[in-house]
Amino acid sequence: MSRTAVYTARRTTDEAPAVDLLRWPLLGRLLRWRRARLLLQVPLLLLAAVLVWHGLFGPELAPKNLATLVTWVHSRGLLVLVLLVAGNFFCFGCPFLLPRELARRFFRPVRSWPRVLRNKWLAVGLFALILFVYELLGLWGAPRWTAWLILAYFAGAVVVDSLFRHASFCKWVCPIGQFNFVASTLSPLEVRVRDPGVCSSCRTQDCIRGTPAPESPGRLSLPIVSQRGCELALFQPMKVGNLDCTFCLDCVHACPHDNVGLVSRLPGSELWADTPRSGVGRLTDRRDLAALVVVFTFGALLNAFGMVRPVYALQVWLSEVLGTTNRAPILALLFLAGLIVLPMMLLLPAAWLTRRLTGERRGLLDVATRYAYTLAPLGFGVWLAHYAFHFFTGVLTVVPVTQNALTELGWPALGSPNWALGGLRAGAVFPMELGFLGLGLVGSWIVAVRLARQDHPPAPWRAYLPWAVLHGLMWAAAVWLLSQPMEMRGTFLGG
Repeated sequence: MSRTAVYTARRTTDEAPAVDLLRWPLLGRLLRWRRARLLLQVPLLLLAAVLVWHGLFGPELAPKNLATLVTWVHSRGLLVLVLLVAGNFFCFGCPFLLPRELARRFFRPVRSWPRVLRNKWLAVGLFALILFVYELLGLWGAPRWTAWLILAYFAGAVVVDSLFRHASFCKWVCPIGQFNFVASTLSPLEVRVRDPGVCSSCRTQDCIRGTPAPESPGRLSLPIVSQRGCELALFQPMKVGNLDCTFCLDCVHACPHDNVGLVSRLPGSELWADTPRSGVGRLTDRRDLAALVVVFTFGALLNAFGMVRPVYALQVWLSEVLGTTNRAPILALLFLAGLIVLPMMLLLPAAWLTRRLTGERRGLLDVATRYAYTLAPLGFGVWLAHYAFHFFTGVLTVVPVTQNALTELGWPALGSPNWALGGLRAGAVFPMELGFLGLGLVGSWIVAVRLARQDHPPAPWRAYLPWAVLHGLMWAAAVWLLSQPMEMRGTFLGG
């Protein structure tokens, strides 16, 4: 029996999914429509164009500019909330790929992504760089820099995918995509096969190779367009979870057996599943993915720390120690400490304690890699709490800014700007933040317990105890951070 057949046979023992969105009468029919992705991409592309225009030519005051307000307040809040309740639908509607598709009509990529770069290390560096640049340039208060960043993103997607085949930008480069991949491990939906037995007998493997699209009546004179398979090299019968999945649904359209669905699953379950998975391999063998999760989690704490008052006292002290007022080296030192030194000071001792308590024979880095994935739920909880705070406290601010933009164009269709519109009080949002942090903590504990039961069934507590303590300390740090007075960046509440 082939490896694929063995794997699909094992997945037949799983319980049938409770929900399959593609089976729903209206929503399912819409998602299965071949132009469904375009239906979402076009409005987002137009929105991106508006943000760039207003960022470059609109008011310099950030709270009055759509580029800064929508990008750093509303879009980030909506992003994490959609990831929480549904999945990676931002990548599904990603506007950056439309210019790429247009460019590919003129430039046929023939190169494969360099083998030495087929890992997440470049993406980890770019993700950390985006966080650093956000603080260094004060992007929340810099409409023009925000507009140029959006343009740079479009240019990056076009250049990379015009040179290299498949979805190289999405899989190996895009920092937003990597954020979505890690966060979507906690999402309740997954693109996966409905009946693994059907895949066992499939000989064409169209879900990854692609298949000719059916001809449209009355258009027989046009060449048949092939329906591509998964460009991120995720072979559906061996796919597990949402890592590297953009929810593009190309596999759904390519499968001739109608055997791929958008189904419900237990959020976070893929984090303790160490089976070989297509396009990813075993999580325990992927130190680059573990590093991405670590930067994702500690980056959430560092990003929140950059918006509370204690960070300014620390920067003043570092300025005196270094003898410079240049923010770049000061911030670089903070990021080095927050994304490299602090994680090593916390993860390596926890891994060492796990080895001592359990008699684990694996190396220190192997144990740290194995349990680094337990940080993902807590990290996502911090991002949720932080972004939800800005979103809900400034949810209505987009209305007067839009009114003002239309008025400046000489078309006051929405009336005069009502600058009194804001959002919920910070005190009303704080219980919600605590709820998100609590969910993240419980999720991390569950993942740690499941991993420990797999590794040391006689006494799993010996394995997960150090990590439970680590999660508790990080949760307490997050609660302290978010209980501090936080800058209302990008709005009139905080300038």
